[in-house]
Amino acid sequence: MAEIKSIGVAVIGGGAAGLMAAISAAKMGADVTLFEKNDRFGKKLAITGKGRCNVTNDCTVEEFLQNVPTNPRFLYSALGRFDTADTKDFFESAGVPLKVERGRRVFPVSDKADDIVKALIREAKAAGVRTAFEKVLSIDSADGKVNTVTTDKAVYAAGAVIICTGGKSYPRTGSDGDGYAFAKALGHTVTPLLPSLVPMTSQSKLCPSLQGLSLKNVSLSIVDRASGKEVYSDFGEMMFTHFGLTGPMILSASAHIPDAPSGKYEAHINLKPALDEKTLDARIIADFNKYANKDFVNALSDLLPQKLIPVVISLSGIDARKKVNSITKEERHALGDVIRCLRVSISGFRPINEAIVTKGGISVKEVNPKTMESKLCQGLYFAGEVLDVDAYTGGYNLQIAFATGVLAGESAAFATLS
Repeated sequence: MAEIKSIGVAVIGGGAAGLMAAISAAKMGADVTLFEKNDRFGKKLAITGKGRCNVTNDCTVEEFLQNVPTNPRFLYSALGRFDTADTKDFFESAGVPLKVERGRRVFPVSDKADDIVKALIREAKAAGVRTAFEKVLSIDSADGKVNTVTTDKAVYAAGAVIICTGGKSYPRTGSDGDGYAFAKALGHTVTPLLPSLVPMTSQSKLCPSLQGLSLKNVSLSIVDRASGKEVYSDFGEMMFTHFGLTGPMILSASAHIPDAPSGKYEAHINLKPALDEKTLDARIIADFNKYANKDFVNALSDLLPQKLIPVVISLSGIDARKKVNSITKEERHALGDVIRCLRVSISGFRPINEAIVTKGGISVKEVNPKTMESKLCQGLYFAGEVLDVDAYTGGYNLQIAFATGVLAGESAAFATLS
């Protein structure tokens, strides 16, 4: 039998939550070993925010919780211990200057996610965290308390274990759901796992024809077709793909839709949100006067991206070869209606492995929100995306990882040292 090595706190997963948990436990004086199955830490963190890393959101705790649709109350203690201001202080003290952008999103001034990863690794090393690039195979317990961690290389006797293995999104970064299996084996419930912050699919023929077209400064509304109720609205960027829609607004919208059965929801895109109906009509009249002797198809290049023109013409019902000077007022208004409300049906979501965040996870009913310790197994703690807590885009999900990581790390350290 392999020799059993004794350690204090075992942290499983070297992402945002795991690194922060390990740092926090070590700073309390605990003997900490951080396990990571990849060959480096922070693999998913390094690609967040398109490689820029939206580390947190510069808002109050109450504002923060309004952006957490799943189990927000569970986070009161974690955010009370380590809020968004604490996250900013942590990274700036670690040598990473930060900046606040639109929507109060906080980024490193360098726009490099790698700077955030390196800062966490430096802090972990300075705090005395031991590292083990080993794949954890199981976490075992005896008499209702965790006792050993078995990896592909050794067996460790641990005083406490913190599971920070992430969700099931971006499996190539290591988030393949093994944390859920560990938790289940120790008696925990895992709620259904669904994609969140994910591209949407559509069966509309518009999408393949507009594939690759990126729209900026447009407004988006997601509407329940049966009730006519608007369930989400935003302003910003989006893109058409062969399968449907993606981009920042679409990813945000996906978190607001619990399900997307074919045909239930429709995206309404206002291509000219800065212009009200009257102003848009005046703009169209001006362009028609400019191109008075042209065919309709050749009179829209100042108003719309080239790729959109045939689509908008088709939806307007106006003959593409009709001379602009013979277009009627009613036809002009029909054109304006299409520009102000381009409709795209929504049929569903892309797979979970394309999602930024996993919705669902370890049931928070089985976790003490004041310590992040399991209510079912003494010495077992959780932090980050592995929990059934998720938020909208804007730095909220990373803040949850940091806050729960700090609370779990300090709690585990206190338990092993007392």
